[in-house]
Amino acid sequence: MPQIFHRSTNTISRVSIILALLLVTGFLGAALELQRSPYYSWRGVAREQPVPFSHQHHVAGLGIDCRYCHTSVEKSNFAGIPPTKTCMNCHQQIWTNAPMLEPVRESYRSGNSLMWTRVHNLPDYVYFDHSIHVNKGVGCESCHGAVNKMPLMYAQNTLQMEWCLNCHREPEKMLRPREEVFNMNYKQPTTEEPVVVNGQKFTDQIALGTYLKKEYHLRSVFDITSCNTCHR
Repeated sequence: MPQIFHRSTNTISRVSIILALLLVTGFLGAALELQRSPYYSWRGVAREQPVPFSHQHHVAGLGIDCRYCHTSVEKSNFAGIPPTKTCMNCHQQIWTNAPMLEPVRESYRSGNSLMWTRVHNLPDYVYFDHSIHVNKGVGCESCHGAVNKMPLMYAQNTLQMEWCLNCHREPEKMLRPREEVFNMNYKQPTTEEPVVVNGQKFTDQIALGTYLKKEYHLRSVFDITSCNTCHR
């Protein structure tokens, strides 16, 4: 029986299979990198807002505490977006005619809310509770970055699952005393600058975090990395 295919067909088939596998692998790798990139997560990108609100000015410059605007952060899963009345508590007295604040004044006059663009926006299938994290000793800066240095707000971290799990697997690396949660200038303990909690001096973050895990009754790593903890 005569040979139907040339002998080189075997080589071509093998090369084709290898190239197809490389192509599929490369496509999946590129998709994963794209998902982690600022193009998808908007990390490091200041979103356009109806008013160019500066956290740097209000937090670092004026010393306004996070809770003045985000009133429900200690007791609710949602940190809260301040109503226009909160802005006007100050701006009825200062910068009363500033053109950039006209949308705020119009909102106050009409009663129509400003349509802010959310910077940190988790998918609907993710359950996140601000109050739990705050009361367990997770600082605002740990997730939101140094907002006191942001003229315009942007996402410091991706808030994707792998990023959250890095903390949930080793929470002792991030915990701080509750009274320091809203302190944007907090530094983790060192030999030169120890942190004192309940009369105990800590010069190492792991030692401090391990102590706070027990003090604040954190659930086990198995519990806080379980799927149904965040996906309910």
